[in-house]
Amino acid sequence: MARVDGVRWLPLAAILVLISFPARAHGQGGGKGNPPGSLPAYAAGIFSAEPSSTEAGLPLILPMGARAIAMGRAVTASRGNESAFWNPAGLARIEETRFIVLRGDHLAGEATAFSLILARQPLGTLTFSYQLLDVGDQAFVDRDGNVLGTVSWRDHLGIASFATQILPWLDTGLNFKVYQTRLSCRGQCDGAGVTGTTYLLDAGLLASPIPESPLRLGLLVAHLGPDLQFINVEQADPMPTRLRAAASYEFLHHFLAREDMEIWATAELEDRAKDLGSPVLYLGAEFSAGLEDQIFLRAGYGQVQTGQPAGMAVGLGLKYQQFEVGIGKSLSGGSLIGESDPAHITFGVRF
Repeated sequence: MARVDGVRWLPLAAILVLISFPARAHGQGGGKGNPPGSLPAYAAGIFSAEPSSTEAGLPLILPMGARAIAMGRAVTASRGNESAFWNPAGLARIEETRFIVLRGDHLAGEATAFSLILARQPLGTLTFSYQLLDVGDQAFVDRDGNVLGTVSWRDHLGIASFATQILPWLDTGLNFKVYQTRLSCRGQCDGAGVTGTTYLLDAGLLASPIPESPLRLGLLVAHLGPDLQFINVEQADPMPTRLRAAASYEFLHHFLAREDMEIWATAELEDRAKDLGSPVLYLGAEFSAGLEDQIFLRAGYGQVQTGQPAGMAVGLGLKYQQFEVGIGKSLSGGSLIGESDPAHITFGVRF
């Protein structure tokens, strides 16, 4: 067997040790004033000094990317531009440098993200990503109802990813993430804000274990890191650490012998790492036609999950010359008034 550079085994080794990663608190905050009551419910817990049994950083598990939305989040066993926000091992075989922008609205707020993907094969792929979740603004008032300022809630996520092919049939990927959630106030309410920051790791595998078979298996440990602290250690909330396992298979070749058409079907299970036993099922399918220029039709289904009710999702994708665009939409009720989520859009350009 050919010698493999030690750096390529780093993401694989990380998967083996992440489960024992020590949880420690980190953050800062404090101030005066009352929190705005209509901001999302997950924010309310930070204003209590009581020990918390909830998870922090719930925006981390909101879906990001048109392809992921359209396939019902069943993308852990997939390769593609959006993989930094899902399984970083899916970046390992990208051949060209590219820049992508992702945009979507959730019940929690408006999300905007980008990824700069630097491909340097055969060494691997280095990716830098950033995501902003704008939860919204609200007037800050005193006891008499006088407006003193404006309260804003923002979540920031920075990601550095490295992915590489360590064996002909095995890819690995590692994400290092900095997550910060911030409540700030502009106007006559100085000191009314709070900020919490923590650091997280994702480690993923993507394997094609059977020679000459279009079967891919994906495994991921996501969002593993210290608790998110605003006030004190007792109040700190654990991060939403998840385990994901997925299998994807291309079956159109059984019925049609064409290299320019494929249908990949994926089934995926996700569970809480700290409370195993209640996995969530995701199903997704993607039809592609073309070799250089391609068109994609996507559909998916997910069970009830944080940030999205159970239901179907659909989407389209187009790859033309150096440009790529995708649109995905959940068909389930995703708002307080029962309407579906707006469409999510991904746009990319290859260099």
